[in-house]
Amino acid sequence: MSAAAPVPPPGERAIGIEFYLTTTPGVPGVTKSTEEDFRVTEISAYPRPDPDGPFTVLRVESRGWEQHELAAAIARRLALPSRAVQWSGTKDRRAVAERLFSYRGDPPAEDLGLPRVTVQEAYRARDGLVLGHHYGNAFEIRITGLPDPETGRQAYHATEAALRDAGGFPNFFGPQRFGEVRPVTHAVGRALVRGDLAGAVDLYLTARPSSGSRGVGDTARAEYAAHHDPARALREFPPEYRFERSILQRLADGDPPARAFRALPHELRRLFIHAYQAFLFNRWLSARHAAGISLDRPEAGDSILRLGRDGTFRSQESVPVEEDNRAECTELVVRGRAILAGPLVGAETEVPGGRVGELLGHLLEEEGVDPSKFVLPAAPELASRGAARPVLLPVPPLGISSEPGAVVFRFALPKGSYATIFLREFLKVGAS
Repeated sequence: MSAAAPVPPPGERAIGIEFYLTTTPGVPGVTKSTEEDFRVTEISAYPRPDPDGPFTVLRVESRGWEQHELAAAIARRLALPSRAVQWSGTKDRRAVAERLFSYRGDPPAEDLGLPRVTVQEAYRARDGLVLGHHYGNAFEIRITGLPDPETGRQAYHATEAALRDAGGFPNFFGPQRFGEVRPVTHAVGRALVRGDLAGAVDLYLTARPSSGSRGVGDTARAEYAAHHDPARALREFPPEYRFERSILQRLADGDPPARAFRALPHELRRLFIHAYQAFLFNRWLSARHAAGISLDRPEAGDSILRLGRDGTFRSQESVPVEEDNRAECTELVVRGRAILAGPLVGAETEVPGGRVGELLGHLLEEEGVDPSKFVLPAAPELASRGAARPVLLPVPPLGISSEPGAVVFRFALPKGSYATIFLREFLKVGAS
């Protein structure tokens, strides 16, 4: 008799992650006891250097910085507009992270002088960065808090073998997409898609961490939920809550919620929509698994993404799977020339027929949305066409070694995937 599948913890289920693919015993440990235990290095597509180029590219190593906060801090230090600094990929806050930023202007004359930030390289370039302008990320992650690291290492190798037998690991969106401290970005996105900008603003200002924290900022959120006086809230929200305060200032000046919402950076506003798409994808993937539908073989109603010989995507355009091309699509997947993909729901997403379409249709009905809602008449600049995302990702070349008090994982993943999602199959934190 095969082992019963462990149950994910409540925090994962709240963002749509409802299963583990493997049934091997987990060995829970701590992944971020210190920032040094989680090191991520962006595998960058460096913009071409040009001594006369209008852009500056910075290669930065940071400790304990959230992406938007660091970009805003760099902009302030360089006396640039708040939206001037761009990047290609988002990194974990609690980590040692090396990544690129770019802006239109001259290289800094000296170090930025920001705490826990080191500029490792600065050069002029013909072009700046855009979101997704990188290949992936390399990770070195220490798992601590293990009773016996060597026993843990052996158990982790057993899970690695099980994942390779399964054809990969589920390509869920990780907690970082939803807000690790306050996972509400998808809820704000849901309100936006439903056309409720006032509700989205209220959620952003009042929603509190699920852990029940009672810090100054959380108290301010609770107070604002009770009185909804933006002028008073400006006296209660801490200065470091810059994004919340920017909205409150607009509200205090008399702006309606729809206009106050636009005080947030464009990248952050788009993140809410992306987070809701991620939540829908996670729920769809969990529902597919629960229905017993294959995660690595297509059926009518599915789509596939074509792969080149190097394993990278030939195009982001997916190929619909119909009954008349199902055999051909399946052969491409088996040969490693394509990969099964699921929906990132947007305005151009079509709900197919068959079991796959029923799953998506039921999910959208439960959520009270449909693809046309992603046109976003109340915020057209945030409209999304939709896209496709791999259902499973291949297990990467993996180094697992034990050392005194820890096990160290070394691997690389393509952009858009999450180290925490890969590692959860090994740790099975909270599993019963």
